Amino acid sequence: MNRFHFAPMLILAVGTALAQTSPATDAQKPAPPAISKSFDLTAIDKTADPCTDFYQYACGNWVKNNPIPGDQVRWARSFSLLAERNRYLLWQELDAAANNPTSPLETQYGNYFAACMNTGLIETKGLKPLEPAFKRIDALKNTHRLGTLMGELEAEGSAAPLFNFGVEQDDKDSSKQIAAIGQSGLSLPDRDYYIVDNAHFKEIRQQYVEHVTKMFTLAGDAPEKAAKEAAAVMEIETALAKASTSRTDLRDPANRYHIYTVADFQKLTPDFDYSVYFKDVKVRSFDTLNVATPDFFKAVNELIVKEPVDAWKSYFRWHTIHNAATNLPQAFFDENFAFFGKTLAGQKEPTPRWKQCTRMTDSALGEAVGQDWVKKNFPPAAKASMDQLVAALEKSLGDDIKTLPWMTDATKKAAEEKLDLIRNKIGYPEKWRDYSALKVERGDLIGNLGRSAVFERNWNLDHLGKPVDEKEWGMTPPTVNAYYDPSFNDINFPAGILQPPFFDFTIDPAVNFGGIGVVIGHEMTHGFDDEGSQYDGKGNLREWQTPEDRKAFTERTDCEVAEYGSFEAAPAHDDVAAQKLNGKLTLGENTADNGGLRIAYMALLDTLAAQGKTIDDKIDGYTEAQRYFLGFAQVWCQNQTEQAARQAALVDPHSPGRWRVNGTVQNFDQFGKAFGCTKGQPMYPVNSCRVW
Repeated sequence: MNRFHFAPMLILAVGTALAQTSPATDAQKPAPPAISKSFDLTAIDKTADPCTDFYQYACGNWVKNNPIPGDQVRWARSFSLLAERNRYLLWQELDAAANNPTSPLETQYGNYFAACMNTGLIETKGLKPLEPAFKRIDALKNTHRLGTLMGELEAEGSAAPLFNFGVEQDDKDSSKQIAAIGQSGLSLPDRDYYIVDNAHFKEIRQQYVEHVTKMFTLAGDAPEKAAKEAAAVMEIETALAKASTSRTDLRDPANRYHIYTVADFQKLTPDFDYSVYFKDVKVRSFDTLNVATPDFFKAVNELIVKEPVDAWKSYFRWHTIHNAATNLPQAFFDENFAFFGKTLAGQKEPTPRWKQCTRMTDSALGEAVGQDWVKKNFPPAAKASMDQLVAALEKSLGDDIKTLPWMTDATKKAAEEKLDLIRNKIGYPEKWRDYSALKVERGDLIGNLGRSAVFERNWNLDHLGKPVDEKEWGMTPPTVNAYYDPSFNDINFPAGILQPPFFDFTIDPAVNFGGIGVVIGHEMTHGFDDEGSQYDGKGNLREWQTPEDRKAFTERTDCEVAEYGSFEAAPAHDDVAAQKLNGKLTLGENTADNGGLRIAYMALLDTLAAQGKTIDDKIDGYTEAQRYFLGFAQVWCQNQTEQAARQAALVDPHSPGRWRVNGTVQNFDQFGKAFGCTKGQPMYPVNSCRVW
C-alpha cells in the first residue's frame, strides 16, 4: 500500500499487538487451536435480559468460561480464536519452509523465520548487532548533525524515532503521491502518559524511568550514568508529547494536511538539516511536502537548541535498544516484558516465540508468505461468495441513502455517486509484491529486521511522483481484519477474516449477515463517517454535502459522541478513577458499527425474501432476526485486562466489545422488536442516535 498514514486507518478491529513475546524456543510444537463456531448457543446467558444488557445475554457464558490466556491481554471469541488458527496454519507453512524449502520463495521466508527462532544465536551475539548504530550515535559531535545521524540510522535500518517520513496520496488530489512528514518519537503508548497529571500516570512515568534506567544498565552503563540517561530520555519525550497533536484531533483530515515548500519547511526547524536527511534516505527530489503537524516541528527545533548533545545521544541510544528489545538476549527481553507487558498491559506471561516469529515473518514478507497460504486456505468459491455478499450490501446502503430522512436530494445524489465508485478488494492482491531485492540471512535476525525496514522504506519512497496503483494492499492475506481507505475509496477484506465465525458456507444467512455482513457494511459506512464523509468518490478531500446537510450530519454524530462518551471502559477502584470511552476518538468506528448493523439487516431481508423465507422463521428456537443479532453480538464477545482496557481507551479508535454490541443495538429499533422489548428499556430507548 503506497499511503503513509499519520492517522489510524479506518479498520474493523485491532489485534493483540500489545502482547509481548518470549525469546525461549518452545520445547514442543504448538497444537492446533480450536475453531470458533459461527453461532454458539452455549455462549448465551439466559439468566440475563436481552432488553437490558444484550451483550451479557449473547456473550455472558462465553465470557465466564473463557478467561484471558496468560500470553494475551485481550481474548475475543471471534478475532482471537481465528487469529490463533491462522497463525498456526501460517506457522506450519513457515516451519516447513525453514526445514525443507521447495522453492526460492520458501527459502527466503523460511530463512527469515529460522533466524527469528534461533534464540541461542540471539543470546550469543548479545548487543553486537546494535554496535554499528551505537557507534554512529556516539560519534555525534553537536546537535546540528542530528539530520545526518537520523539519515544514516535509517539508511541502515536502525531506529530513527524523532519523526515519520514517507510517501502518501495527496489528500486533495488523490491521483498524486507526495512526500509527507509528521510527529513521532514517543515510547509510551500515547502523549497522555507523559502529560496527564494524575496519580495513575505519575506512577507509570516513574516506572518507565526506572525501566529505561535498567535497560541502560543491562547495556553496560554504570547505574549513575544510566539514571542520568533515563532522565534525559524522559525529558525529551515529554517535550515531544506536549508538542504532539492528539489522536482525536488527527482524525480530522484538515488537522493533518499542510502543504509546505521544502524551503519553508526547513525554516520551521532550521537547526535540523533536512537536505542531508533526505539524501541519506535516498528519496528522489521533491519541491513540496505535506507537513502533518507543523507545531511539532517548531517544538523539535526548540528542543534541538535546548537539549545538550549528550541528551540526544541518550535518546537515540535508548530507542535503538528499545526497538530491538524483544530480539535481544533474555535479560533485555525480561526487563522489556516486565514493563511493557505486565505493567502497561497486564499480560501474565510472554507470548510463545513461534507466534512472534510467525507475525514478524508475515509482516516482513507478507505477500510472499501469503501466496502459498491463500492456495491452501482460501478456495475460489469463498471469493465468489464474498463478491455476492458485497453486492448485496452495496444495494442495501444505496437503499438506505435514498431513504435517509435528514439528507437533501443533492447530497443523496453525491453520496450515491461515491458509493458507486467504491472499489472492492477481496482476499488477496491481483499482483503479488516482488521481494527478490530483500536479502535474508539465516544467521542474522537483527540484520534481517534492518534490511526489511530499508526494503519497506525504499518501496514506499519509490512511489513518489508515480501514478497511484489502486491494486496495492495494506494488509497481508492471513490477517483477521478489514479496512477502508478514504483516498483509494476502497474496502479491503483479507482472506484471513473470510472464515468461520465471520463467514460460513454451512450456516443460515442470518448468522452470516450478522457476522461478515456487518463487517462489510461497517467498512462501507466508513466512507460516510465523520472522516470518510470529507472525501469524495475519487478519494479527494472535498466537501460534497450541502451546508445544511453537513449541519444535520454533525448533529447526529454529536449524538453518538455523547452516547459512547458515557460508556465505561474500566471501573474505578482504590485511588484510580473510572475510565470512560472517548466519544470523539471512537466516533468513526461507532458510526461504522451502527451503519453496518442497519444495512446488513436490510440485505438479510432481501436475501430471505429471495429464498422464500421470512425474518420470523425459527432455527434452534430463535427467529432469523434474533439469530442475526446474536451472530453479530457473538463476534464481539471478549475478555480484556484492566490495564489493556485503560490503554485502549486512550489509543484505540474502537469501542470495546460490550459497547460495540449494546451501543449499536440500542440505536436500531429492529432489535427491540426482534426480542419483544418494551419501548423505554435500555436496549430499546425512546430516543436513539442514527447517522446512516
